[in-house]
Amino acid sequence: MVLYFYRGQWCHYCSKQLSQLQDSLQLLAAKGAQVVVVTPETQENIGKTVEKTKAAFPIVHDQGFVIMKAYNTAFTVDPVTVLKYKGFGVDLQKANASTDDVLPVPATYVIGRDGRIKFTYFNPDYKQRVSVRRIAAAL
Repeated sequence: MVLYFYRGQWCHYCSKQLSQLQDSLQLLAAKGAQVVVVTPETQENIGKTVEKTKAAFPIVHDQGFVIMKAYNTAFTVDPVTVLKYKGFGVDLQKANASTDDVLPVPATYVIGRDGRIKFTYFNPDYKQRVSVRRIAAAL
């Protein structure tokens, strides 16, 4: 399984990566992998993501940030950044239907059939993303 965490439909970097995953879905499936994506955003916003990226893989709304916390990807966004996002029209609490300003590090995990994590890409710099080539090599 390829488990990917994304911030929201408003994040250009996330949309670009999800589009790349979609474009490479047959390659990943041929290696026996299923792609599952986790986000804190609401179902309505997930629909916008699917519309933008044509994603044909499951996208899970992580209500209460349970999955993000289990994989240590959840972080609380600082107040200065929250205000900056609001200036761009992004209200995290509204987008995520939460009273907390929490996002995931856009991390990627490859999990083997035995349930063990075989590969992790975890970079707090939201602009840096793992390539599909590296994901495929880890399968």
